[in-house]
Amino acid sequence: MDTRFFVTWMEEITAAVRAARDHLTRLDAAIGDADHGTNLDRGFSAVAEALAARPPATPGGALVLAGSTLIRKVGGASGPLYGTAFREAGKTLGETPEVSTAELAAALEAGLAGVRRLGGAEEGDKTMVDALAPAVRALARAVHEGGTAGEALDAAAAAAEDGAKATIPLQARKGRASYLGPRSIGHEDPGAASTALILDALRTVGSR
Repeated sequence: MDTRFFVTWMEEITAAVRAARDHLTRLDAAIGDADHGTNLDRGFSAVAEALAARPPATPGGALVLAGSTLIRKVGGASGPLYGTAFREAGKTLGETPEVSTAELAAALEAGLAGVRRLGGAEEGDKTMVDALAPAVRALARAVHEGGTAGEALDAAAAAAEDGAKATIPLQARKGRASYLGPRSIGHEDPGAASTALILDALRTVGSR
């Protein structure tokens, strides 16, 4: 996976977020500020523009630029959380020009650790961690078991989707949704849903 792969991943996320913007906003309207889809659409559009204006030299550079852009352009919690995830992943990759699936798994583990440090959330709190953590585990497990890159990315995307759906019966313990108490039960967490979308975009690029 070279720099072009990661730039294409960001482009695929941008298109996917644009298509799902209204759906993500409806999810957020139920338990949040009703701006998740709009904020991510603006943020990833800015990421695409930044990558086009300043083409990165390495995969790590692409992710760091994406993360820094999200932190600058997206308000609320989404920008810092997603920005941190991509920045930490990019810093873990360093200056390597080609990334193996194992290195990608380690980078996403670092991204997850950054999200946990910043937001203080764990699995079961009804946040993006409920999708990202199982995806990271599934990717690492597939690598350990000798699966192909395609199989590993499939496993990660499927785990993220399952994790997002599993937030529906949970009561939120972090973020704006936690203020609703039991009323947050019965709704999919928008951050988990968008995380699943991001991992699905990674699977899509990997399948090409």
